[in-house]
Amino acid sequence: MVAKEPREQSDGSELGTTARQMRAAQPYINAVWKLVGGAAVGVLGGYWLDRKLGSGPWLLVGLSFLGICVGFYGFLLEMARLGKRK
Repeated sequence: MVAKEPREQSDGSELGTTARQMRAAQPYINAVWKLVGGAAVGVLGGYWLDRKLGSGPWLLVGLSFLGICVGFYGFLLEMARLGKRK
């Protein structure tokens, strides 16, 4: 059995221009997905609970607001973390 050499850390120099730009944008895309994901989970959870419990639109409204707040908080934390990194 042949031993493999450990892979060196890649600095991205072997990548094309588009791939480097996409790699640089990835942390910002992740931050936006936190915002969108929080809102989506709140809306879908509220909709499901309203249908299950027959409570009208109130759980949808409440959980949508909560999901947007949680998503925005996660987005701001991620942006602050990215700001410290640079």
